[in-house]
Amino acid sequence: MSNECPACNTKLSTPQAVEINQQVVCSHCGLKLEVVWLYPLELSRVSGPDIEADREKNGEIPFENMTEEELIARANELKESAEKNYELYLRSQAEMENMRKRWQREKEDWVKFSNESLIKDILHALDSLEKAISHCAVSNEDCLDALQQGVALTLKGLKDALTRAGLEAIEATGEAFDPNYHQAVSEMVDEQAEPGTVLTELQKGYLLNQRLLRPAMVVVNKK
Repeated sequence: MSNECPACNTKLSTPQAVEINQQVVCSHCGLKLEVVWLYPLELSRVSGPDIEADREKNGEIPFENMTEEELIARANELKESAEKNYELYLRSQAEMENMRKRWQREKEDWVKFSNESLIKDILHALDSLEKAISHCAVSNEDCLDALQQGVALTLKGLKDALTRAGLEAIEATGEAFDPNYHQAVSEMVDEQAEPGTVLTELQKGYLLNQRLLRPAMVVVNKK
């Protein structure tokens, strides 16, 4: 197992059995490296002459070479930097909290008004029924016809609105009994129908966006 020294590109020889946090020293430049990962082998700097060179290149004076005044000034700089970073941290935390609250409000509004379009469609059916009732209040002569037309328009409006929302009626009468969509409440004998055929639909069943909302209650031909 081997790797290159990041300071002098010398091939580093490491023992076969190497462990994480184990230190390896470059025989050429004396740089100390620490194993941070095994497969593949990754090393990180610990100390060495190249670190001091990097500091000098960046204009940084080693702490051990600083005077007392320089150390105090450096400590103040670090303190000011730490305070700025802490202030940025508090701001970011506040922004995250505001985002969380805004997302929570948007979620609550979405749940509250998610059926808004469906309600608007149903209002047309409600208007038709109210018109039929108001017509009966004015004239009793055509009351029955007006109510009949109003109920028919209301039923049609409701069906259209629910269909647009994804509602679909389940076919039952005359179909083969399917336990996934039909609920048998009784059996009858009809020699003209195939055994297991749905003879009568007692209550309609519905799918909502292709998912079963309510099974159809049916009477099945006895086998």
